[in-house]
Amino acid sequence: MLETELFEPVSEYLRLQGYEVNAEVKNCDIVASCGDCLIIVELKTSANMQLLIQATDRQRITDSVYVAIPDPGNSRRFTGIKHVLKQLELGLLIVTSSNLGQRVSKVFDPLPRQKRKLSKRKRAVIKEIKDRSGNYNIGGSSKTKLMTAYREQAIFIATCLETNGASSPKSLKQIGAGDKTQSILAANHYGWFQRIDRGIYELTNMGRQALNQYPEIYRQSKDLISSKGWVAKK
Repeated sequence: MLETELFEPVSEYLRLQGYEVNAEVKNCDIVASCGDCLIIVELKTSANMQLLIQATDRQRITDSVYVAIPDPGNSRRFTGIKHVLKQLELGLLIVTSSNLGQRVSKVFDPLPRQKRKLSKRKRAVIKEIKDRSGNYNIGGSSKTKLMTAYREQAIFIATCLETNGASSPKSLKQIGAGDKTQSILAANHYGWFQRIDRGIYELTNMGRQALNQYPEIYRQSKDLISSKGWVAKK
């Protein structure tokens, strides 16, 4: 079983508990939020040292950290694993596969930890979730392009430039491109933008081709620009 195959059953389990689920947020496989409660779940095909390192690192973000693994069956090793997880104050979810599908069961919750102030990393995770328009990733993914809030904003800016032509950061922000527009254009991490004059940018051929790789967000951006009747003033 792959880590990505654990994502759907664990996500559905959390949604049934009333959580909003997002995948691959700030390197966390699954982030589930409900009001002020923030849960992180790390997915692994087996309990190993890498899982423990990742899970305990996530405790610097939130106290509610679970690990989710396929059902290993009853064994002395699994008894030892549960003991270690409890000692580390981590929760445990088990994914069991059968002819009827996959079922998630909670073995135990994380042990209660001392209340701490909202950490910088937790604020970053919450902001990342807030800035995303939807959940376009699969938890446990590796070596794939993840949809982040930054990439979404870059796609919206690229769509604006495709629709309205060369524009300034100021005019793009006036049509909803966001406060990071200037830095996204200047940094040009994806090679989508080109400065053609002082304070004026246009879309590159690479940027036009990239829009076809993200049809859903591209369509949403086009619809938003059209519905608002936004036209950039150069």
